[in-house]
Amino acid sequence: MVLSEKILFSVTVPAFKAQYLSECIDSILAQTYKNFEVIIVNDASPQNLDCIVSKYDDPRIHYYKNKVGFGAEHVVGNWNKCLEYAKGDYVICMGDDDKLRPCCLEEYAKLINIYPDLNVYHALTEMIDENSNFMYMQEARPEREGVYSMMYGRLKNGRVQYIGDWLFKTDWLRSNGGYVDVSMAWGSDDLTAYAAAQDNGVANSQIPMFQYRINSQTISKRGNASVKLKALRMTFHQLHQILSKECNDDLEEKYRLSCLKIIDSKLEERTTNTIITDMLSRGKIKGLAWWFAHHKNMKVAYNQVFKAFVKSINK
Repeated sequence: MVLSEKILFSVTVPAFKAQYLSECIDSILAQTYKNFEVIIVNDASPQNLDCIVSKYDDPRIHYYKNKVGFGAEHVVGNWNKCLEYAKGDYVICMGDDDKLRPCCLEEYAKLINIYPDLNVYHALTEMIDENSNFMYMQEARPEREGVYSMMYGRLKNGRVQYIGDWLFKTDWLRSNGGYVDVSMAWGSDDLTAYAAAQDNGVANSQIPMFQYRINSQTISKRGNASVKLKALRMTFHQLHQILSKECNDDLEEKYRLSCLKIIDSKLEERTTNTIITDMLSRGKIKGLAWWFAHHKNMKVAYNQVFKAFVKSINK
């Protein structure tokens, strides 16, 4: 397929960490599809991002600095700050340690040509380690599916996905208020993608286009349990709202009903795992005592704390 490259892509990078930023930028500039801009927004980082970005002499790179940082808990604010600067027809929001494969934008352009009526597209993703070595693949997905199929795959089958996996139509994203703001972005990528897919679904690439870096500095690995539990409750509340809308398509309606049957158990499961992680960080016995003493303030039932402790024994 010969592409005209009429579509302008905005590849946005809400930046804070310096370690992999050059790799990130290099991967964007290496695209086979050339009609794009790079929006980098420095979230008042104490690290020297200026030195890294200044090495590049490419008019497609636009660099901005926040006077006051949003910080890890409110990181979605910087995602939306990036969106404010974007001029493209479609927008990607990727981590400062992640990478695009060279074919990424070209493959997205092909998907848009085939499915021009969508607000969201998804890139098949490779997980890489701290040295950029391949680790494992994201699960395969159908080339096109509806929002309830997406949700079922995530809830039931444990689909792995990240904000950088998604390409959004810029006008739709702005009209929807930007990326859904959840503390520490716990669920922001899911909720934004589901909202975008509610009308016409999503198109999924069938070849790897994005690389997500598994590393110890990832925001989702940090943060206190109180913030994470609050984010979980907000995310699952909004999932319930999406699932409240019946669907005329028979298969999609069955996926919706299937999601409703498991969603509460999945919230309990993720809540338990959050408690376990925090409990282990304090030491099992001290952690158990802390959670028994604070479970009301944390809005967690006594029996759920005990269940988490039992599960933690084998950790």
